[in-house]
Amino acid sequence: MALVTLRQVLDEAGKGGYGVGGFNVNNMEQIQAIMEAARATKSPVIIQASRGARKYTNDKFLYHLMLAAEELYPEIPIVLHQDHGNSAETCISAIDLGFTSAMMDGSLLEDGKTPSDFEFNLKVTKEVVDYAHARGASVEGELGCIGGIEDGHGSGQSRLTDPDQAVEFVKRTGVDALAVAIGTSHGAYKFTRKPDEAILAMNLIIEIHKRLPETHLVMHGSSSVPQELQDIINANGGKIKQTWGVPIEEIQLGIKNGVRKINVDTDSRLAVTGAIRKHFAEHPEHFDPREYLGPAREAMQKVMEQRMNDFGQAGHAGDYQPISLSEMVKRYL
Repeated sequence: MALVTLRQVLDEAGKGGYGVGGFNVNNMEQIQAIMEAARATKSPVIIQASRGARKYTNDKFLYHLMLAAEELYPEIPIVLHQDHGNSAETCISAIDLGFTSAMMDGSLLEDGKTPSDFEFNLKVTKEVVDYAHARGASVEGELGCIGGIEDGHGSGQSRLTDPDQAVEFVKRTGVDALAVAIGTSHGAYKFTRKPDEAILAMNLIIEIHKRLPETHLVMHGSSSVPQELQDIINANGGKIKQTWGVPIEEIQLGIKNGVRKINVDTDSRLAVTGAIRKHFAEHPEHFDPREYLGPAREAMQKVMEQRMNDFGQAGHAGDYQPISLSEMVKRYL
């Protein structure tokens, strides 16, 4: 199975009525954990890199790690996705490198912090769509502002998506997927209590899906921040403040209403950090990175397998054959 486009994976998810996790990576162990989880559950996967991840890992290292994943897991459809591109140039550089999909986050200006206006978002997203589709790659846009900060990206404030603007945005840009702001936020500290309808506007997803039934919706900031992962960290010297994430049942409600991509990063980080802290607490004499990164990789894989089952993508890796980028160019035309 070759690297595939986001559009193909989400089209298939739409047919099957399931969601697909977008899992962020920064290094080899995280990629290995995701791919092992995908093989164990027979799941298609979206592996995504933020600008911070690309800088940390280096584009060439990251891309060749992905080529290794493609070679070692030939039965798994893999999307390589740029997460939260802050400019057309960022997205174009990803596509030129070999990413099969890019997110243009035009909800913020190029500094990645200042909320933009609607026309700016339209213009920059359309520029990326035109460039990507001419090369067969897919584009995710964002309307409204997701709360919190991720890898230095985010305004720190939330601005919910307007359904009327969503219809106009999709029509004028031609995006393949639309990230909507419903009250979620990046990072671990999403909510000070379990979110209810006063905090998490799932009604917006339902309304937007009614108006845009053919558009693939995306939920960002959707880690569930499991209590057991917080407890492992804190029991082994950590100081994670009590926090709540997005409940799985709310994500599953979203999937029933057009959500096809669900972004998860914090859950992975918590699993890795908890495993490393626990290992050092139990084996303070260890110093070989393999001794503590091995358990960290296993812990992340366990969480990824759970999410793949939660989202319904498990069992769907073999449902379809990859569509080449050249064929996708023809389809976009």
